[in-house]
Amino acid sequence: MTSRVIYKGGLRTEAEHLKSGSTIITDAPVDNHGKGEAFSPTDTVATALASCMLTVMGIKAENMEVDLTGATAAVTKTMAAEPRRISKIDVVIEFQSDFQQKEKKILENTARTCPVLNSLHPEIEKNISFLYK
Repeated sequence: MTSRVIYKGGLRTEAEHLKSGSTIITDAPVDNHGKGEAFSPTDTVATALASCMLTVMGIKAENMEVDLTGATAAVTKTMAAEPRRISKIDVVIEFQSDFQQKEKKILENTARTCPVLNSLHPEIEKNISFLYK
């Protein structure tokens, strides 16, 4: 088992990663009857995409002896109404330095093949961009 999720009431959940004991709190968003005091479940999906991309790029960067420390990802999630679902995720990955063209190509391809991206429904529009210093 990977995790255990408890409904805490008030449209809030607490998820525990069983191996580490770390926890994530989610709240329903304000536009869906919630308080919006924490990530919503759909926020975590969009954020997981950026985390996954940075992680697999970090693995590749270590193999290439390239330092990605300080790279950031800005995530914007857009919802659709009927049915309520994620319709679009925009991710802008910004690096703290520039790389050679070959390194950029390898890193960007690695990001675009991360497991979370490959797991998202094909109807979700995914806009991924990369910015270098």
